Amino acid sequence: MQTGLLSIVATPIGNLSDITKRALDTLSNADIVLCEDTRVTKKLLTHYDIDTPTRSYHQHSQEKDIKEIIALLDSGKHLALVTDAGTPGISDPGNQLIATVVKRTDASISPVPGASAIVAALSISGFPTDKFLFLGFPPHKNKRKKFFKEVAAASYTVAFYESSHRIEKALLELKEVLDIKKQVCVCRELTKKFESMYRGTIEEIIEMNISTKGEFVVIISS
Repeated sequence: MQTGLLSIVATPIGNLSDITKRALDTLSNADIVLCEDTRVTKKLLTHYDIDTPTRSYHQHSQEKDIKEIIALLDSGKHLALVTDAGTPGISDPGNQLIATVVKRTDASISPVPGASAIVAALSISGFPTDKFLFLGFPPHKNKRKKFFKEVAAASYTVAFYESSHRIEKALLELKEVLDIKKQVCVCRELTKKFESMYRGTIEEIIEMNISTKGEFVVIISS
């Protein structure tokens, strides 16, 4: 019986030129591209003249959707999983699909590596990265205080994502718990037209009145 293949394909986090040739080949040769948002992915596919069919897979997908994906893999299909940007499965519901595929099928799973906001931010931080702690997004409401206390208490470099709606709040919450001498790097809109980096203590960064538009990676030195 022919087994399917699920390719985990990293896509650009902003600059479309950051996609790899292998990613383009995979997206072109797959039977279906599973997308966080088909509208977003189709812009990428159209840019590179790729006409592979797409279908949705995201955090709100139902069990019936997952069963259909499993059935496609069991029939020997090659599926490519992408998110709107970056590497699927990293602070992303793609890891749930991957776990399900591992449990329910004999399909192969292959990474097609590429852009990742967390790795890009760490690479330019100048902070120790032989060991680091990545914490995804802070909770929206419950356990936020616990989250930031964990950040402040960490003995390694810490990185987390934050949205435009909560970045100001996150920086103020960090100020409440962080050692005033700790160095912080805030990366905004990495690889995009208005890419910005802010460096200094938490107080210095708050005084910079950084733009709250876009997507952020916050890194705190060990």
